[in-house]
Amino acid sequence: MSEIVAKSEYDVVIIGAGISGMTAAALLSRSGLSVCVLEKEPHAGGYLAGFRRKDFRFDSAIHWLNQCGKKGIVTRVFQLIGEDRPKAQPLERIYRNKAEKLDYVLTSNPDELKAQFIKDFPHEKAGIEKFFTAAKKISVTWDLHTENFRTADTMSLLEKMSQGMKKLSFIRPLFRYIWYNGEEGVTKGLNLFFKDPALHRYWASEHDLLSCLFPIAWAYIDDYQLPPKGGSQVFIEWLAHVTEHYRNHIVYGATAQEILLENKAAKGVVFERKGKTHTVKSKHVIAACDVEMLYERLLPKDLIPQELKDNLKSAELYSSAVAISLALDCPTEDLGFKEELIMIQAEGVSRAAHDSGDPYKTAISIIPPSLRDKSLAPDGKGTLTVYSSAYIDYKEYWGCDIDELGNYVRTDAYYKIKEEFANIILDRIEERLGVDLRSHIMFMDIASPITHWRYSYNRGGSIMGARPGRTNMEAKIAHYQTPVKNLILGGHWADLGGGVPIGVKSAGNAALIVLKEQKPETFKVLAKYADGKIDCKTALASGLFEGYDNSWVQGKTPAEEQQERKGL
Repeated sequence: MSEIVAKSEYDVVIIGAGISGMTAAALLSRSGLSVCVLEKEPHAGGYLAGFRRKDFRFDSAIHWLNQCGKKGIVTRVFQLIGEDRPKAQPLERIYRNKAEKLDYVLTSNPDELKAQFIKDFPHEKAGIEKFFTAAKKISVTWDLHTENFRTADTMSLLEKMSQGMKKLSFIRPLFRYIWYNGEEGVTKGLNLFFKDPALHRYWASEHDLLSCLFPIAWAYIDDYQLPPKGGSQVFIEWLAHVTEHYRNHIVYGATAQEILLENKAAKGVVFERKGKTHTVKSKHVIAACDVEMLYERLLPKDLIPQELKDNLKSAELYSSAVAISLALDCPTEDLGFKEELIMIQAEGVSRAAHDSGDPYKTAISIIPPSLRDKSLAPDGKGTLTVYSSAYIDYKEYWGCDIDELGNYVRTDAYYKIKEEFANIILDRIEERLGVDLRSHIMFMDIASPITHWRYSYNRGGSIMGARPGRTNMEAKIAHYQTPVKNLILGGHWADLGGGVPIGVKSAGNAALIVLKEQKPETFKVLAKYADGKIDCKTALASGLFEGYDNSWVQGKTPAEEQQERKGL
């Protein structure tokens, strides 16, 4: 762990030590480049950092994982970095929709859900069969193309044409469904299969038809995983170990102040740490951070086209959230929970209301981390994590004052408002599930959109960046290459979508862009691997990647340390 940079110049400087920044750092380190990562927080991880309260560890951002199976993008990138990587576990019971009159569970065998639908809605049998057949067709094409993660930025014209043909075969099964969006659109889309409003109620909070189909498609190909033992933060711990194994550096508490420019090309980063200003030079800069902050605060205002900045300001982003982390005085399963995520939706409200941020109407997700992983809580105790969509402008920015720099200053009103929000959510959970939750809460931690903004600088505290969809595609929101030479986007702003898979995918592609210029032969091998043309063993046998001794040893969780102390 570095106090300040050890060198005045590196091959690459990376802003942000979230999953994308750390994946890029480890991959470039293994490729033989010198790397410096700048992270404004006192630890790496971003939304995957997690946190400790007493002897509990809270996994701060994971509902479930995708693309961490044998063929997944995350697995393929990580296995190139090292065989000592943390391993995700399969998720069998995936999602439970607990409405007033519906109670269904999606498992790794989605035909069980289909059978339950047919049993309860026998008059819709033909449509239900048709719906699940459509989901299965989507799963087949998804499975065929999922292992290829290279974007067009590093492709030749011929490669782009070939990729276009592959994309067409991927899109074809989706094409007839992509037009059904919004309140009326989703209803019309579901009506292609079945018309009973009671059955439609299962998808009451979805904003488009594909969001109804994809979860079932992923279940058909077993593309749901749990975080590895110890929680998702162990991914970050491993990536940091690999980066530092190659004597590269992660500087914590380092806030980027400006991109160092020379002839309008990026040449490094100026950052502040403990009140002192430092400069670190580099051949490339990867910005695995908020893109608007990058363009508005770290670069001269006239360097980025106004149209691009305007498009980013009007981009359709994922919402922020209120995240409630609960420490329980009993095992989570004692309260009737199982491993699946439970969704609670308000009755009789519009689709938009489920994502409105109104605590009385917004959809609620309940996750049982300690049931899934016993190492996260002390023996005889448990944890629950509760998420609900929320927005940063709720109740005049959660009662915060705003200083002259646009920062949110927390007040007494802020703490009161977020506690009121959390209590409304807990009331709804207790009512819907019929469980006395409050009497078992030892303590709780509440993260608001202000919290998410403070830790990420993402606009509005967005938890996953820009949504996939026609509007953002037409506005060209996702991009790796910035208008500034040698300045590359990483993270959720480089690609549409969110979560660990997009973060890892964008890291892999940012690394490819760097290597194409700095290490062309290594780039060629990594490009073939990214295209699925060679396997990991062949890529590593090229001799173009640095050796690695797979020396990471996972540390104990606070609960495991407590148990060890008791045993002494």
